[in-house]
Amino acid sequence: MKIWSSEHVFGHPWDTVIKAAMRKYPNPMNPCVVGVDVLDRSLDNRGRLHSHRLLSTEWGLPALVKAVLGTNRTLTYIKEHSVVDPVGKKMELCSTNITLTNLVSVNERLVYTPHPDNPEMTVLTHEAVITVKGFSLGSYLESLMANTISSNARKLYCQCSRVTDEEFLTPFCKSFLCCSRGGLLLSG
Repeated sequence: MKIWSSEHVFGHPWDTVIKAAMRKYPNPMNPCVVGVDVLDRSLDNRGRLHSHRLLSTEWGLPALVKAVLGTNRTLTYIKEHSVVDPVGKKMELCSTNITLTNLVSVNERLVYTPHPDNPEMTVLTHEAVITVKGFSLGSYLESLMANTISSNARKLYCQCSRVTDEEFLTPFCKSFLCCSRGGLLLSG
């Protein structure tokens, strides 16, 4: 099992960051996500928005990894559940793969909250638990996957530096104009 975690501070208020995070795909910085389907979206009696989505992802796995996994399949599916609490100003998003679960599981959790010292900023805590099953090279594959998650997270955090103040160039970019106040921590 490999645990990856990161904390990042966005230079925008929570409301703005959440609106952008909910519309982050399609995303030219992470073209692996090729489809997003909303399966269910509802409000609970506390006014929190619950969303269940299915993400379709296309991963260009290296030939060695395909050989080790024993598959040429690169289209995978991820189920995602998010809860947005506008009163408590917290968004929690959890996702897990539903494809190749006999070989690998990736469970991610992202939590967005206002910065404790500056309400004009938002803190994102991001963690992933990666488990490759039944392979002697499992630890190596888990590290490869953690590095991919880390790379994609950096793209997500830093794509903002490429955006101007024009109206949303992509639905996701405009709200992430400021980046690199956070750091990455790889553990496990």
